[in-house]
Amino acid sequence: MNKDAFNIQIRRFLKKVGIRSHSEIETAVARAISSGLLRGDEKLSPQIILRIPELELMIEIEGEISLS
Repeated sequence: MNKDAFNIQIRRFLKKVGIRSHSEIETAVARAISSGLLRGDEKLSPQIILRIPELELMIEIEGEISLS
């Protein structure tokens, strides 16, 4: 295994996850505020599930996003 190439691939994957997640969260929050579902001062409780079937890996990462 080439550790440098492997680490680059992991970073590319995580960058893709970060960019896509950021965009989707922003869009969903804007839509929820405009529809009245959210006021804009809430705290959200995001969860990410990372699953790699070939490794039998599944982890859940939880966090908090404050809108105010």
